[in-house]
Amino acid sequence: MSGTMDYRRVVTGIDDDGKSCIILDEPVPATSPSAGLAWRTPSVPADNSGREDIKERSFSFELMHDGGTNFMVAEYPPHSGGDLYWHATDTIDYIVVIKGEVVLVLETGEVRVKAGEFIIDRGVIHAWRNDGDEVAASAIVTIPAKPVGKGKTV
Repeated sequence: MSGTMDYRRVVTGIDDDGKSCIILDEPVPATSPSAGLAWRTPSVPADNSGREDIKERSFSFELMHDGGTNFMVAEYPPHSGGDLYWHATDTIDYIVVIKGEVVLVLETGEVRVKAGEFIIDRGVIHAWRNDGDEVAASAIVTIPAKPVGKGKTV
């Protein structure tokens, strides 16, 4: 899917006079029907110079393993996750549920996480489920990390 999501992104930068300014104020670009890539950096540490938008307009799991960071929004349709998508990445992920509630499924159990609550996923194998009647959404930041367990599966 191309287009935008119903989440606003405000990106700061430096203007021609060296002063702080807004360089983007717009909806998050959609990269799929259920996700949007708000921002990414190709490396760590990030280069904050320049005023151009991110180059990538489609997200793939390969981007999660190229040494950069990603900031995205993911939506989980109602009653989704019946056929769980188990996966792990070589990243540490900071996740904030921003709408509804999701179930984080792990190999040894599961936990329900509601809007306003946080998850720190440390590269372990997991899956997501939405048991509710409403769309759920989370904001996710991924940062490269050393593998744990069997390492990345995607």
